Formats: sequence, structure tokens, C-alpha cells
Amino acid sequence: MDQFNGLGMGLHNISRLSHAQTRSISAENFNGERGKAGMAKDGTGANAGRDLGQGWKISPSITIPPLKTVTLADIKGPGAIQHIWNTVHPTWWRRLVIRFYWDGEKKPSVETPIGDLFCNGWTERCNVNSLPVAVNPAGGFNSYWEMPFRKSCRITIENLAEEECRGYYYQITYALTEVPEDSAYFHAQYRRSNPLQYKVEHTLLDGVKGQGHYVGTYLAWQVNNTGWWGEGEIKFFMDGDGQFPTICGTGTEDYFGGAWNFEHPQGQYGVFSTPYLGMPQVIQAQSGGMYQVQQRFGLYRWHIQDPIRFEQDLKVNIQALGWRSGGRYLPLQDDISSTAFWYQTEPHVPFPSLPNKDGLEVI
Repeated sequence: MDQFNGLGMGLHNISRLSHAQTRSISAENFNGERGKAGMAKDGTGANAGRDLGQGWKISPSITIPPLKTVTLADIKGPGAIQHIWNTVHPTWWRRLVIRFYWDGEKKPSVETPIGDLFCNGWTERCNVNSLPVAVNPAGGFNSYWEMPFRKSCRITIENLAEEECRGYYYQITYALTEVPEDSAYFHAQYRRSNPLQYKVEHTLLDGVKGQGHYVGTYLAWQVNNTGWWGEGEIKFFMDGDGQFPTICGTGTEDYFGGAWNFEHPQGQYGVFSTPYLGMPQVIQAQSGGMYQVQQRFGLYRWHIQDPIRFEQDLKVNIQALGWRSGGRYLPLQDDISSTAFWYQTEPHVPFPSLPNKDGLEVI
């Protein structure tokens, strides 16, 4: 039997031994080196630990200078990221951009605001109870997406603001081990339509080339009309599809695993968070009630048991539809931010330019 490489972990194989080496990067061990954690003599906790000295809590976090990019991890492979924990005040969730580069890439395979990567795009705290993403009180962001790399992994975080970000805490745990030939690379891409143009579908992904599989969607959706907003269908165009896609959903709440407007028996939206899908966040309008204008929603859908597989190319769109007089659909002009998650072979097509600080801002 081949030696177990320590990847693909779960309850089904937790008892198996492996020679994979576990390492972890944080502000207490910037390079994840063996036997060199907790050695700091200076850091953001130095004043609090001044009576205790080296070996105590001297460097628990970092400060990110204004308009600067900081490298969080620079790892030599082969191996795989297995867990990421991080936290920062919610005011920074759309002002910090995180990027992942695999095997010496010049262009990132992951590029999103920090909050949207963890299903918290509205800069207001929201707990998430899913398998790959868990957000716990109060703003503890956790990722369990397995992210393999063969040569190297570099993770950076950029401060888009003209003020320093104090108190960014993080821990990145990974395995140094052999990676199977059929393991693809993790990707995540952010896009925003604010507002969505009339009679235009919001694009989650376009121009993806190579073999891979789509594994998840997060939407931060603000409704700019009264009434129900979720009649739109999601569409997956793959492997040379033309005008019409291979996969088409039946409605927004259907895609996220709900039904009938997500309506709770008490006449409110029923929030939910499950291992694979959820609508954990509903920010009510001041006027209250389900169908009032300018309410905000956070929704996720993980294709873990049902990945959308493609051989050559992929495009993903979603419609925004409400209702107007005469029982007719109304194309909406909402504020929609999306983060798409997928695995694919490299190289990948470079992403569209991310919006600037003002273009990301929640206003």
C-alpha cells in the first residue's frame, strides 16, 4: 500500500499515520520553522508582556502599513494549506485584499477582499457554520479548503487604506508532503456589479481556461427595489457552450437550497447555515418587513458533494429578477458582490482588475 500523504483529511482517515510534516505560520513564527515559534522579543504584545519576557505572548499580531502589501506566507513545497484562521476589526473587511500565488506565479490565483473570502462581505459580523468556511464569534474567520501546491505558496495581504491597520491576527497551518498528480489548484475571484445594469446578468466568472471543477459561490446582495428579488437563475456555461448553458438553475433561493422566498412562518426571512449552503446574514431595512428596499443578504453554496466539472472552459452568470405589475418579471439593478471558488490546472487566465478602495466600499 502506498504511504499515506496526510491530505484529504476527514473522520474516515483520521487514524492513519503519515510522514507529512505539519507547520504553521503566524506572527509568533513568520516562517513556520521547526522549533522557532514563540521566540519574539518585540511585537504588538511586547508592552503587555514586559514583565514576562521571551516565550510569552509578545508577537500575537501584525500592523499593516497604509497602502502597503505584506507577505503573510512564503512556503517551499510540495505541500498543502490545510487551515487558515485570521481576524481583524470589521471596518477592514473590504479594505484588506488577500492574494494567493502558487508555484511562482506572477498573477494571483486567489484575489478577494478578506471579508468576502470568508462569507462576510457586508463588514458586519455574521457567524457561518459550514464545512469549508466557519466564522465564529466575534469575527473569527476559518478556512478548511485544501490548497495543494507543488513548488511554492505565497500569500500576501494589501492595505488599500491611507491609514495603518492595527491588530491583524492570523495562523496558516499546512502540510509538507507529496501532492498527487491529479490535484488541482485552489482559486477564488471577487466581482462586483454596483449597480447591476438593467437587463444584464451578473457575471461571477468568465474566461476560465483549463480543466477543473467549480466548488462554491458567496454572494453579498443588496436589493434596490421593493418586493421579492430572487427569481433569477444561475447559469454554468462550459466546454464551448454558446448562447445557452449546460446547467441552469430555477431561481436564486433554489440554488442556495431554500424555497419560497426563504420566508419564515412569522413573515420574516429564515436565516440558516448548514455544511454546504446557507443564508446566514439578513440586514433589515430600517422600515422593516421582508420585501422592503435596500435590505442586504449574505448567501453561500458549496459544491463539495456536487462539483461542477469542466474540461476546457467555464463561465458563470446569475440573473437578478423581481416582480412588476401584471405578473411580469422585473430585471433588477441591485448591488451584487460575488466570490467564486474553484479548482483548476495551471496556468490560469489573469483575473479582471479588482475594484479600487471606493469600488469595494460598503456604502
